[in-house]
Amino acid sequence: MASNGHIAGLPDYKNTFLQACLSANILTFGKYTLKSGRQSPYFFNAGSFNSADLLATISKAYAYTIIDFLEAQPQIPRPDVIFGPAYKGIPLAIGTGLELSRMDHAIWGEVKCSFNRKEKKDHGEGGGIVGAALRDKNVLVIDDVITAGTAMRETIEIVKREGGRVVGFVVAMDRMEKITSANDNDGQPRPSAMGQIRKEYGVPTASIVTLDDLIDLLRGRGDAQDMMRMEEYRSRYRATD
Repeated sequence: MASNGHIAGLPDYKNTFLQACLSANILTFGKYTLKSGRQSPYFFNAGSFNSADLLATISKAYAYTIIDFLEAQPQIPRPDVIFGPAYKGIPLAIGTGLELSRMDHAIWGEVKCSFNRKEKKDHGEGGGIVGAALRDKNVLVIDDVITAGTAMRETIEIVKREGGRVVGFVVAMDRMEKITSANDNDGQPRPSAMGQIRKEYGVPTASIVTLDDLIDLLRGRGDAQDMMRMEEYRSRYRATD
């Protein structure tokens, strides 16, 4: 249940994250056409975390999510590198690394950050990676939202080419929707992009918040119309995982 936009039972850092998303119009409700062609009743734009206060908020939310993620799955190796795919992932990885170090410097103070270039550099230090080298390192990837999974696969392949091992993938928003098909309204069950990645690569994943959290948020705010549209969208496209 939620009250006044605060979702009971949800950790404080997640509630704070959601309230920041709403107040800064990072999370908006309406009618949006996604790259997949689907008509979504909401839109999440991590690129709008563009002030120091907002970047601190999302970095703290990622940091707490990562700590909870690793505690819940102790088989995951401790990351050596936090990797942010270009472009939106770059400030997210750096900000999260700083926040983790502030929270527990003994554990996270020596963890490196890294990101890729969209185009390889053929002068200076050259190469396609900026920051820490990935060879023989355990790499935790941070990104904003995964819908189709294309960027997620590309990132895993980049890390593999550089000799690293992706030990986890953490996103801000889990849309919880099934992957697209040629006939997207066929009503057939399918996994989400994140679920498919977990199956294909064996990479564990986590998110700060989910589609279910957004619906609970709207319920608590009394936004019946937006909540109904969100529930219809979830019912139509909900993934099997």
